[in-house]
Amino acid sequence: MAYSAGIATEIIVTGSPGSTRGELRVGNLRFPCALGRTGVSTEKREGDGSTPLGTFPLRELRYRHDRVPSLATGLPLVPISPTDGWCDAPDDPAYNRPVHLPYPASAETMWREDHLYDLVVVLGHNDSPVVPYAGSAVFFHLAREEKGELQPTEGCIALRLEDMLSVLALCGTETRIRIEKA
Repeated sequence: MAYSAGIATEIIVTGSPGSTRGELRVGNLRFPCALGRTGVSTEKREGDGSTPLGTFPLRELRYRHDRVPSLATGLPLVPISPTDGWCDAPDDPAYNRPVHLPYPASAETMWREDHLYDLVVVLGHNDSPVVPYAGSAVFFHLAREEKGELQPTEGCIALRLEDMLSVLALCGTETRIRIEKA
């Protein structure tokens, strides 16, 4: 694991096709993480529930400023508002981009009651250029737990709050996340 001025240059996530749980490593830290409901895949498609394999930059950290007052991270910070959305309509010109709600096409609400997006890192997946149907809203966010077990995502990577805070403290604009088969 390489570091630049105390910032990790790479986060490694390992998972298996069909498995909804994986491991996230950064430096000497290891955390269990939730993956997509269908595991990992080399061929991410809109709505398939898979977490895409590959290496992606961390674009920015969006956060609920009313729930997370201060953060230690080198990532660009973007406060989330109740009108923030993310377009997941493959035929829309704003596909896989932030939008203002209400939006005329299908869009995910970023301001959520369930805490999953209190901290959400936008990954550079399918954004340069955006390819219709190649997957949208692939994020690194907070995990849902039931009876102590991490629950699957819709294609994202998710951590418990305390684990996420530890990882974010090591992230900067040069950090990449590599998702690979276990």
